[in-house]
Amino acid sequence: MAAKTPWFDDSTDTPLIAEYARKLDSFLDAVADARIETRELDEQEKRVVVLMKEVEPLLSPEAHEKVTRLLCEVTAYDLMQALHMAGHARAKTKFRG
Repeated sequence: MAAKTPWFDDSTDTPLIAEYARKLDSFLDAVADARIETRELDEQEKRVVVLMKEVEPLLSPEAHEKVTRLLCEVTAYDLMQALHMAGHARAKTKFRG
């Protein structure tokens, strides 16, 4: 049986998933030009769907509900983080035209 990839740093309890995501070839290729194209988003969505379809039948009903909640919470976190960063990226001065 293969060793599990840890989800948390042992010493800090910090989640490691985003760190792993930043090392994916698909992510590195997509951000190489500092722009995310619609095609790249579509390809990422396809990868997610394929993996979800592989994993879903492996889960017990209890695990399915927990993984569903986890996916929703991670997605909400990602959306919140993107909105937070977008808010900080806005100009801090007022237009005086």
